[in-house]
Amino acid sequence: MNTRYVVFVSSVAAMGGLLFGYDTAVISGTVEPLRQHFSLDPLALGWVVGSALVGCVAGAAIAGKLTDVFGRRAVLWLSGLLFLLSGIWCYLSPSVGQLVAARILGGIGVGVASLLVPVYIAELSPPQSRGALVSLNQVAILVGMVLSYLVNAWIGQLENGDWLATAGWRLMLGAEAVPALVFLVLSMRIPESPRWLLKRDRPDDAHRVLELLHGEAAGQRELEEIREAISHEQGTVFELLERGRRGTVVMAMVLALFQAITGINIVMYYAPTIFTSAGIGTGTALEQSVIIGLVMLVFTLGSMLLVDRVGRRPIMLLAAAGMGFSLTLLGMMFTTGGSNASWLLTWILTYVSSFSIGMGGIYWVVVSEIFPTRVRGAAMSLSVVFLWGGNYLVSQFFPAMLATLHSRVFFVFALMCAVCFAFIWGFVPETRGKTLEAIEQELFGSEPKSDSYCARVVHRAAGES
Repeated sequence: MNTRYVVFVSSVAAMGGLLFGYDTAVISGTVEPLRQHFSLDPLALGWVVGSALVGCVAGAAIAGKLTDVFGRRAVLWLSGLLFLLSGIWCYLSPSVGQLVAARILGGIGVGVASLLVPVYIAELSPPQSRGALVSLNQVAILVGMVLSYLVNAWIGQLENGDWLATAGWRLMLGAEAVPALVFLVLSMRIPESPRWLLKRDRPDDAHRVLELLHGEAAGQRELEEIREAISHEQGTVFELLERGRRGTVVMAMVLALFQAITGINIVMYYAPTIFTSAGIGTGTALEQSVIIGLVMLVFTLGSMLLVDRVGRRPIMLLAAAGMGFSLTLLGMMFTTGGSNASWLLTWILTYVSSFSIGMGGIYWVVVSEIFPTRVRGAAMSLSVVFLWGGNYLVSQFFPAMLATLHSRVFFVFALMCAVCFAFIWGFVPETRGKTLEAIEQELFGSEPKSDSYCARVVHRAAGES
């Protein structure tokens, strides 16, 4: 295997994740300035913050078809262009309406990148390191978030709060254009997915890419495996709704929804608001966000080291338990009237570290592995639309929930974590160490192995015997 080249290609693709992370997290530093500048009530503020997620849903919905038709690399480049245009438009926006439109445009880029980056990396990675390489996407997302927090904190220290409300938020949102331009340039140097090339009847091009990635002998073997898998595929997303197969689709959709509704966005988007509600100043709150982002990055790196050794399911189960525990303690702290900054930060860090080591990155690994090559893009769209739809609902209504339920809102999300734990225990398959073609055969083969855990999960989720 040409390790350097595989890592380079995966890292360039993961820059789409970096932009995804920056775009989704940068809004956290602008919540209060935007509220002041445009005199927004809680529902209007939720709409401005969550508007990008409307674009995410649209981007995820169209990305699958686009990537199956035009290829992985071309659509990656398109997502970078959307990020660039969104950053420039946000900086120049004179009104709430234009700002929302610019955020929706960037959200489309996020939706496209969130679906495509893990698919692309999974299709170019060898089985023994696919989990770690796909996890690069989550690492890049966290790098993008940390970068946005650092930019927000730096800009927040330049002038007073009045300046932030008039001009500072523009710099925060507009800075995204810089990494977007870098991504556009680098994405021209990566190859097309060999699986996509082969299903487009370009075997010579596919073989050249596989040989470059994995060496001559391994490349030829993988070419034959991919060819064999594609020859048995019907080539339509409707095959996923057939008996014995629809359970996998349902599982992916529900897992995506749990990634969204177990509380991560209340930290990503509203961490400074939560800190200021506890009596912590705006500048300190922005600095705390940097700490949160760095902790998430460290634990995501830890997840990369464990995912191909321990497996997907055990880590996700541990993560769901840790998330629920920390949200419960966070709610208890507020309920009892405590507002100590150290304890507040401790329980938030416990939550984000649990999310990062499990649901944050491993969700993307699992859904990038479990669908057939020919319809992988379109099938992932079904899952990722649920993810962004859940994210939008949380982001839109959290300000109103916080104003109405106060500290009890954290118990709602803790309950979601408990339900998530039960779902993973009962329905999520283990895919560690298997080729994509082997996973496909277990989940979608005409005669699933009776002793296969994956096959049993599919039949149980579909309600079949």
